[in-house]
Amino acid sequence: MLAKYTIAGLAGSALLASVAFAQSPTTPAEPSKAPATASDMSSSFQGTWRASKMVGLNVYNDKNESLGSINDLLTDKSGDIKAVVIGVGGFLGVGEHLVAVPLDKVKFVMEPVAYTGAANTPASGGARPGSTTTTGAATTPAAKPNPWYPDHAVLSATKDELKAMSEFKYSTN
Repeated sequence: MLAKYTIAGLAGSALLASVAFAQSPTTPAEPSKAPATASDMSSSFQGTWRASKMVGLNVYNDKNESLGSINDLLTDKSGDIKAVVIGVGGFLGVGEHLVAVPLDKVKFVMEPVAYTGAANTPASGGARPGSTTTTGAATTPAAKPNPWYPDHAVLSATKDELKAMSEFKYSTN
């Protein structure tokens, strides 16, 4: 009895395998791209910035006055950044006014903001990490800039001008 089941199982497997081998392979509609090599992936991205690090970046005007921070980067379907969404005013996101500014209006700067006096120091009471600070006669040198993202952004506008702009709303379509 066991021999019958074994023979039936082998015969069924042979029939299924012969059907699979009889099929002709299909050609793909599009030729597949060649896989990227390790050398392509490691060196081709030098000089690029991480978008995840740009969100939250502080935005200043030409007079080193804080305007707000970058909340989002808007891209087109090909991935090119078209606009920067800046949050102006508010406290911890509450009461914040969002404005979308074309990317070409924003200048990204690698060097830290240089504070010239007590009036221009940040509201937190301390200097920004990596910035040049002066305490009495001693000056602390600035840290080396990070190659993966800029230190801050500069926009030629005032906080009042940005608040007067129409508020950016995310589309629900």
